[in-house]
Amino acid sequence: MQGSLNIANLVREMAHDFPDAVAVIVQNGAHLSSGPKISAQLSFSQLQNSIDAAARGLLDQGFQPGMRVAVMVKPGIEFLQVVFSLFIIGATVVVVDPGLGLKGIGSCLKEVQPDAFIGIPLAQMARILFGWGKTSIRKTITVGSSIFGTRWSDVLRKGSVLNTPLVCNAVDPAAILFTSGSTGVSKGVVYEHEQFHAQVQLLKSLYQIAPGEIDLPTFPLFGLFSPALGMTAVIPEMDFTKPAKTDPYKILGAIRHFKVTNLFASPALLRRLASLPKDINFSTLNRILSAGAPVPARDIANLANRLNLGIHLHTPYGATESLPVATISSAVILSETQQFTSSGKGVCVGKPVEGIDVRIIKIDDAAIENWSESLRVMPGEIGEMVVRGPVVTKHYFNRPVQTNLAKILDADGQTLHRMGDLGYFDTEGRLWFCGRKSQRVSFANKLFHTVPIEGIFDSVPGVFRSALVGVGPIGFQLPVVCVEKEKGMVSDQELLRNLASRALLYPETKDINKFLIHPSFPVDIRHNSKIKREELAVWAAGRIS
Repeated sequence: MQGSLNIANLVREMAHDFPDAVAVIVQNGAHLSSGPKISAQLSFSQLQNSIDAAARGLLDQGFQPGMRVAVMVKPGIEFLQVVFSLFIIGATVVVVDPGLGLKGIGSCLKEVQPDAFIGIPLAQMARILFGWGKTSIRKTITVGSSIFGTRWSDVLRKGSVLNTPLVCNAVDPAAILFTSGSTGVSKGVVYEHEQFHAQVQLLKSLYQIAPGEIDLPTFPLFGLFSPALGMTAVIPEMDFTKPAKTDPYKILGAIRHFKVTNLFASPALLRRLASLPKDINFSTLNRILSAGAPVPARDIANLANRLNLGIHLHTPYGATESLPVATISSAVILSETQQFTSSGKGVCVGKPVEGIDVRIIKIDDAAIENWSESLRVMPGEIGEMVVRGPVVTKHYFNRPVQTNLAKILDADGQTLHRMGDLGYFDTEGRLWFCGRKSQRVSFANKLFHTVPIEGIFDSVPGVFRSALVGVGPIGFQLPVVCVEKEKGMVSDQELLRNLASRALLYPETKDINKFLIHPSFPVDIRHNSKIKREELAVWAAGRIS
């Protein structure tokens, strides 16, 4: 593997080809009436020069290849400088989602045992107060004014006058990214540079992204792809840990003023945009991308109607361990697949992307060491999705048990990742998502899959979203459908009657007769979109008892 696969080199290429183009803009308010307030911006050449200076400054500070460096920096110019400079020197970037909370962050850092910590003053204070990495961290840098160790501005200043040669080595791991932990413990996924590089190339070809486009990344990590793809990254004013509470007018203001062409947003943030008056459109967008959870068809239809003719919303399917795996457009969803979702067939996530091999295997909770063709299910049968390809990660950090449960060695020694998701292929080669393997419900020798069942009840008037959970021991679980209402639509009694009537229409749901109305579903901290069914199951058990 050559150093060219390090995606920091893609930024260097863009700086060479488009030196004066704007690489990143940080804005702290883009309102329809007053326009944006830009707090900082850099061209590609300025960004690259600052990254090189940062890399030399880090080496001067004693940072070395192979060091694990925890990064807790807000999205913006400094975040890009920190991450790409660490990539250049061969350090491993440890990214911990602040939405995990203090306890969750502490657990992740304890597991990784970082050698260094780069963070904003508030993160440094928390590190000291809660003892994060106190036995392992030996170097600290603060982004912003602070009394905590070396300042990032000093690293840049010192690095700009040094002549230290930069080695962009792609052999070592690039990053450790933690899963959201929505269905279990948060695990550190080890990314190699070649996997990041493959992601960039796949996204570029899959969605025809071209240099010169304007990107509005509302998920911090996707902001790293913007300069690597030659797009101007416009950093929006929002709380990235709470996309479901984003002010849609600020997003709209940024789209309109900067003439944004590419928008990545979680389903929760898309729902906020769908709440805008129906006469508001997004005429500059070339595409909308959304991932993290299935996007409700009503939101897809709402947003698709705001786009120019021929422009679509795309929902790439994948996971932290492997992304993208498949993709589907709003045109296909609205014209072909949605009708099957509402009748219990699951959610279509499209055809596998080029270079990704998707296989469906028998449902099994045990580890599988080696691949065998006997693992495959019959065509059309629901099983666990297993993927292979250049974006597939190989292991979790320091978690051999979870790695063994999630990985299979192919005949040629390549890694297959078990997605932990259930699904099947239809006769057209499209992949259908049927829910998490760990959340399936077994009752009276029958197996209920969450997403197909929920699709039936989500179409009942007055239902915002539903969630199937199992109450009781595995094998003897009582299937219970929890429902979050649309505000002010129908009374509880009427809604429950409608749900019971709907259940009788389908053989998959005729045995379900327990329905509970929940005030507000618990969701994941990263995208505010994945339903925490395990928590709902505990709540439902208490209500039923």
